[in-house]
Amino acid sequence: MALRPIVPCVYAVRAGVANAFVIDDEELTLVDTGVPGSADRILNAVRALGRRPEEVRHILVTHCHRDHAGSLAALQRATGAATYMHPLDAGMVERGRSMRPVHSAPGLVPRVARALLMRGQPPEVEPARIRNEVLGGDEIPAAGGMLAIHAPGHCAGQLAFLWPHHGGVLFAADTAAHVFGLGLSIVYENQEEGERTLARLGTMDFDVACFGHGRPLVGGASAAFAKRWPARG
Repeated sequence: MALRPIVPCVYAVRAGVANAFVIDDEELTLVDTGVPGSADRILNAVRALGRRPEEVRHILVTHCHRDHAGSLAALQRATGAATYMHPLDAGMVERGRSMRPVHSAPGLVPRVARALLMRGQPPEVEPARIRNEVLGGDEIPAAGGMLAIHAPGHCAGQLAFLWPHHGGVLFAADTAAHVFGLGLSIVYENQEEGERTLARLGTMDFDVACFGHGRPLVGGASAAFAKRWPARG
């Protein structure tokens, strides 16, 4: 089944090497769009909920990388939805660009994963118009209201989104991964800044975390962040 339920109204959709998410809360909201060519898979997941593509009202894109923004233009055409990104990454996607220079997180596994997942990947995506540029602290009128959190490190314009239902659901993007346990993403533009972001997220209140890569963390998610990346004095 393409849809994987996480908590009521929130579903994950495998969209290439990354996860996209559908929030079915009266109106439909998408968080991220997967690699290029993922639009049909995501729209079929919407139909599996008994909904129509044109019922998607909002598309929130966490950052410019092609595994998150790659199908944005196609989904815009199919849905007519309003789109949201941080201005640092919105400009990239509008120009059809998806990458700045990155380096691997420490260790053999991130280096191997980067080689397997990113080698030969073009730095372009189909350009897409971003209707709404969002800053950290902004309230987004999607799914009844979501808080945008500027979460740089992995990507300068990365956003995480906090939905205040079910004890708080954090769409953590690639701030971290949850593949072999909770850990760093495989690449960062600035890892030190990324770890500061993770420590800051651990001070917030959310029970569930959804990641671009790996399984969701359901129950005690913010405490898990705080334990893994303690706030600095």
